[in-house]
Amino acid sequence: MTATGAGQAYGIEALNVWCGLARLTAADLFAGRGLDPERLDNLMMSERSIGLPIEDPVTNAVNAARPLIEALPPEERARIELVVTSTESGVDYSKSLTSYVHKYLGLNRHCRLIEVKQACFGATAAVQTAVGYLASGISPGAKALVIATDVAVVDEKAEYSEPAAGHGAAAMLLSDRPRVLAMDLGAFGNYSYETLDSARPSPRFDIADVDRSLFAYLDCLKNAYADYAARVTDVDFTRDFDHLVMHTPFAGLVKAGHRKMMREQGVTGPRIDEDFARRVAPSLIYPGAVGNLCSGSVYLALASLLDSGVVTAPSRVGLFSYGSGCSSEFFSGIVDEQSAATVAEQGIGKRLEARARITFDEYLAVLEHNLECLVPVENRTVDPAEWEPLLDRVGDRPEILTFTGVKDYHRQYAWR
Repeated sequence: MTATGAGQAYGIEALNVWCGLARLTAADLFAGRGLDPERLDNLMMSERSIGLPIEDPVTNAVNAARPLIEALPPEERARIELVVTSTESGVDYSKSLTSYVHKYLGLNRHCRLIEVKQACFGATAAVQTAVGYLASGISPGAKALVIATDVAVVDEKAEYSEPAAGHGAAAMLLSDRPRVLAMDLGAFGNYSYETLDSARPSPRFDIADVDRSLFAYLDCLKNAYADYAARVTDVDFTRDFDHLVMHTPFAGLVKAGHRKMMREQGVTGPRIDEDFARRVAPSLIYPGAVGNLCSGSVYLALASLLDSGVVTAPSRVGLFSYGSGCSSEFFSGIVDEQSAATVAEQGIGKRLEARARITFDEYLAVLEHNLECLVPVENRTVDPAEWEPLLDRVGDRPEILTFTGVKDYHRQYAWR
């Protein structure tokens, strides 16, 4: 295959994921809600991350990005010129949560700060825009920071979507030193149109049409790849991508998407399952333990692939990003053993294992508060001491930013 881009490489220099402090098994959530256990296997999930009331979209973003920023020497930190947050969990109609993130990361004041929204596609739109800025050459050596951050606001009314909901953030540092993912410049395909497959019409709840969402995801996967194939010479879905990484609302949907694409390439029978196990399954380990990370989902899956141990040589990855509403993109890049080593430095798997295990009853107590997380109020107090019994069960807890409340509509935070 041949893409149009050539020359200097650009892409993801560093990647980290923060997936909160607590977790609940999918089986316990199914049992607690009285959901049909026979449908649990369709999700292909073992557990999901649960946010505590001291966590919100700002703390998730900061806690994901902080290790990346602290690893930079001062002169490189000063080259961050663009900071973007992508979220479905905005905290204000005007003020971006990027402004809070910028403050608590201690970044220089010579930055563009913006917040973007397009459901689960927003982060990829920001990544591609940032790469285009860097590759333009108008500011040689510049870096950009893109953070996908969200919280779950679903309860029993969401039915089978509740066990799949995730919590956390994925942070990507972009530059001309793409140690994690070197983008295939010019190799991309888009497909977008208006539909109401899922949405968040209120800060307290989401809505979803499951069948329409399934159709839109599969439709966009097919047509975004077709647009990619129209731009890239002699590309073959079955041959030219060593690994596939896709937006993962739940792993079962990714499996359905892969099966559809393989069948359309003329592949049938056991060969589809063998290909799934080889090219796709390594990317689903982390999503199966976290849930849908919204626009960070595809980057959580990328981290999963790189931490799985299967990337030991230069390999091309095909990535698919989808956001309800809807907009999508199929793009690609190169990873290698340095990519795996760079992501391994973050200890993502270790932190996932360190999350506190909570019961269904404890989840209900947390959920009552979490549903108020994004509701605008003039004043509010969040007392961390109330959640200390759960915090004490978090293994090897690092210093993190915590949400402590609202004062005169201004959100308050503290390191803990």
